[in-house]
Amino acid sequence: MPQDTDAPLRKRTHNLAHDLVTKLSQSILLVEVEPGEKVRSEGAIVQAHGVSRTVVREAISKLQASGLVETRHGIGTFVLAQTGEPGLRLNVDTAAGVRAILELRLGLETQAVALAAQRRSEHQLQQMRQALDDYQRLSNNNDSCVEADRRFHLLIAEATDNACFVEIMQHLGSAMIPRTRVNVAERGQADLSKLAQLANLEHEAIFNAIKRQDPDAARAAMWLHLTNSRDRFGAGS
Repeated sequence: MPQDTDAPLRKRTHNLAHDLVTKLSQSILLVEVEPGEKVRSEGAIVQAHGVSRTVVREAISKLQASGLVETRHGIGTFVLAQTGEPGLRLNVDTAAGVRAILELRLGLETQAVALAAQRRSEHQLQQMRQALDDYQRLSNNNDSCVEADRRFHLLIAEATDNACFVEIMQHLGSAMIPRTRVNVAERGQADLSKLAQLANLEHEAIFNAIKRQDPDAARAAMWLHLTNSRDRFGAGS
């Protein structure tokens, strides 16, 4: 049976397009490129990112499918406003509010991590590993590891190859990792440093499942992580 010699090339093109989608979507979602603003030309993106025109076209097509941009023939590609409604208003200042966020994340991130296990690139896996290493280092020094925690979960969203997951996680913002915003009275006797260590053991299980490209194990590990976070006192990561 003849081998498909074009398969490695198609896979490489897909991975490059995926990485480019991540970079461009982050610029849009972080409002580095304003709604209504014209996206740089195909040639300018080729030069800036060192990719082929085929990769750029695939990336733009994915951004269009995600509703981040629209192409007006003969004029160019423009960034779309992401919503006409007010931004998410999330109450994360009480234990009840934190539990509500974690319940939302249970539905969102168990699906995201399963997709990430199937679609992640080696580069994304390396970035996740770095986030967890940073988390452990900061935790060992009794420093805040919230940024590294948030980065790990956002990287999982990016690895889905679906900009909608990234957009929702970006909207959640600091509410994604809300444990430090629960007041002392609500938090009771919970030891945040101990909770951080428990959470990172769960992170490692998630990472290992993604590394093995096992979506079922990744989904189960994320479910355990978020339900444990909720049950600990609603202020886990």
